[in-house]
Amino acid sequence: MYRKILSAGILAALMAGTASADTLREALISAYRSNPTLTGQREALRGTDAAVAIARAAGRPSVSGTVGLNRDLTRSGILDTGTNKGPTLSGGVDFSYPLFNGGSVRNSIRAAETRVEAGRATLRAVEGDVFTEAVAAYMDVIRDRAIVELNQNQVRVLTTNLEATRDRFEIGDLTRTDVAQSEARLELQRSRLVTTQGVLTASEANYRRVIGRPPGQLAPPPPLPPLPATAEEAVRVALNNNPDLIAITRQANAARFDVRVAQAGRLPTVSGVASGTYVNALGGSNGSDPVTGESFPRAGTETSIGLNSRIPIFQGGLPAARTRQAQAAEGQLVEQVVGTERAVVSTTRSAFATYRAAVQAIESNTVAVRANELALEGARAEQSVGTRTVLDVLNAEQELLNSQVLLVTARRDAYVAGFQLLNAMGQAEARDLGLDGGPLYDPLGNYRRVAGSWNDWASDPRRPATATRTVDPVELPAQPIVTPDVTGRTLIEPVTTSGVTQPPQ
Repeated sequence: MYRKILSAGILAALMAGTASADTLREALISAYRSNPTLTGQREALRGTDAAVAIARAAGRPSVSGTVGLNRDLTRSGILDTGTNKGPTLSGGVDFSYPLFNGGSVRNSIRAAETRVEAGRATLRAVEGDVFTEAVAAYMDVIRDRAIVELNQNQVRVLTTNLEATRDRFEIGDLTRTDVAQSEARLELQRSRLVTTQGVLTASEANYRRVIGRPPGQLAPPPPLPPLPATAEEAVRVALNNNPDLIAITRQANAARFDVRVAQAGRLPTVSGVASGTYVNALGGSNGSDPVTGESFPRAGTETSIGLNSRIPIFQGGLPAARTRQAQAAEGQLVEQVVGTERAVVSTTRSAFATYRAAVQAIESNTVAVRANELALEGARAEQSVGTRTVLDVLNAEQELLNSQVLLVTARRDAYVAGFQLLNAMGQAEARDLGLDGGPLYDPLGNYRRVAGSWNDWASDPRRPATATRTVDPVELPAQPIVTPDVTGRTLIEPVTTSGVTQPPQ
């Protein structure tokens, strides 16, 4: 019902758009590609992906090398052979492979992987929220433009009425009171027009913030997907699909693994180790045995292999404290799961109720517009024969305007509430909406690339901002931008008022 064409001709023209108008799909694609809230959340998920590689690294072998150059300053007694006072070069390689860590590595990996799942759900939630905000911004501009046009039309009508009233006053057909009433109603309408124009300016600025570009001529939105018939059905879908609820549930599961990691601090650890050492006396021989007089070789090597075990006996209560801390964090997240579930149920029911109320309001206001059109037509006819006053006509015109504004507002409210209901049910994401502006972002691609990496020297290039700026070049501040370079030094990049970045001096 909320998609019915308005009966009033002006409203139909305002809501119809043109063949070259921007569409809601195009606006959502722009937000999907360039909204900073969404692109920033993708970067946050990339950081969460890297946490898996960090957890896995704790269970992998490690190799380290040492190099030393030493010179003895003093020797006395049995150590003083008097044969070598030069420097000594030493080098070594140590290899360690963890064999048993009490389950901390395994559970750390599980916790990290579960948090990646939570991060993906959070990205879904942010995506749906951005799309909902984009839809609201889109519909706000359509609504406010329609309201401005209605008020402009009303100013024109009241201006014509005032001119006619003055003409009839000149010939003595009407009184000064009728003229004053017409003048007052015209000035009030001009005041309302200015107010609605200010609201429209704010809506267009918000559209530019969310979508990333100024609104052009906007086409009417496409029909919404089928919505549940009852609030209970909507709640059931939301409890299974809502990404916020999925994310907090995954976070609680990850916290359970954190508890096991903390408990592992009480268990022994076992590592396989191997080492090799090379020593060279650069200044000659290393000396001789003070008892036998046998000379030591100038250089030598040593290798070893074995098992190292650490058995904690007493740690001052640290493992217990860490375990309790992890358990408290898990308990907090379990409570937040219930809180999020409550919020999802409330949001879903509220959106459903708002949508149904707006649909009913459309039906009622459509009838009201038609009735007020007939009432205005009759009031004007009756006023022409003297059975109605000028004030009666002015009131009828105002009633028609009010009902038209309410109808436009109800159409906006119904569409936005319907989309909010889709978002609450987890069905307001790019894949659900079928956006065709290019390939969709795949969070699995980055995970596959970084989660199993063994390379200590791998890194990503510094990425420029994906989100588009909405500030015009002439609006850029004439102040330097301070940015660190790859070496950690600070570069000052002066920015002129023209927006052209000058090279650092």
